[in-house]
Amino acid sequence: MKVTHSTDSVFINLGPVHPSTHGVFRMRAHVDGEVITEIEPIFGYLHRGIEKLAEGKSYRQIIPLTDRLDYVSSMTNNLAYCMAVEKLAGIEVPERAVYIRVIMSELQRILSHLLGIGSFFNDMGTFFTPFFYMFVQKEKITDLLEMVSGQRLLYNYMRFGGVSHDLPDTFLPALNRFLREMPAEIDKYEHLLNENEIVLARSKNVGVISREMAINSSVSGPVLRATGVNWDIRKVDPYSYYDLFDFDVPVGTKGDCYDRYRVRIEELRQSLRILEQAISKLPAGRVLNPVPLRFRPPAGEAYSHVESNKGELGFHVISDGSDKPYRLHVRAPSLLNLSALREMLIGWKLADAIIIFGSIDICLGEVDR
Repeated sequence: MKVTHSTDSVFINLGPVHPSTHGVFRMRAHVDGEVITEIEPIFGYLHRGIEKLAEGKSYRQIIPLTDRLDYVSSMTNNLAYCMAVEKLAGIEVPERAVYIRVIMSELQRILSHLLGIGSFFNDMGTFFTPFFYMFVQKEKITDLLEMVSGQRLLYNYMRFGGVSHDLPDTFLPALNRFLREMPAEIDKYEHLLNENEIVLARSKNVGVISREMAINSSVSGPVLRATGVNWDIRKVDPYSYYDLFDFDVPVGTKGDCYDRYRVRIEELRQSLRILEQAISKLPAGRVLNPVPLRFRPPAGEAYSHVESNKGELGFHVISDGSDKPYRLHVRAPSLLNLSALREMLIGWKLADAIIIFGSIDICLGEVDR
């Protein structure tokens, strides 16, 4: 005899304070049994206000604020903002400083992807083994970034016209050691995870987003490229001599959680290729053109964007001719990547929501600005 059971739909709050939401993010899920039938992403709990704070500070005083947008990508945030102001004020950057900026940006990409991938597998229930493998290498990058900036989280190394100071003598030997070790580490990650039965069952064809949906939602970075869209700011609008480097843009096919993981893994290898080339081409010379602490760009506006670890990161700066920006707006990839979250989650079980959300790899500092 066939027996059917009826269930009542209920709302379940996930977050805003929950280890699986990767920060103060709240999802209000409407579930029928375990299946998500509707979801309402809610953010705004971080209260940063960086864009408004910027209107009361000098251009240089804003650089440390950009560190906090994505605290595992401070150097990249600094770079995107400095490039926008340099464009606005017509400030030139010495060639050596441009290469150093590339080195720092790619180190940040590797660091961020290691944390993103490790956290993703934590969300899947691997109980920290992959995370700790990746955290060991992440700490070596943190050591490198500490050598140049003196800090281990919010580096604040970029300046208008270059970087604050040259690389220490210990930096390049340590970076070369890291570059020799890292390919074998990536092989180890892939050997451990790529064909793991549980990983395949829980991430293949899970949380799929089509390329059309990704494009229409302004999604960028690995989340976009996992759908098969070959779009990388370093290729389509090169900056910092990226057009001189030989590297590939990894793309996926289905746009599921597994593709997002594989794209990030392949991007680790591509960043290593860029770093090797940047070291070999690194010229001698100055690393900073002198710029007054307080300067007044001409009235006007400028937009500059970079390919950050999470996608297209842009700064739009408007000047009224004073020593403070009249307006500053951040094009933050984490916020826009969340715009497709509802379509990714509906129809999946609540346990899948944790994995799908983790595969996007967001930072709430970018979302609540």
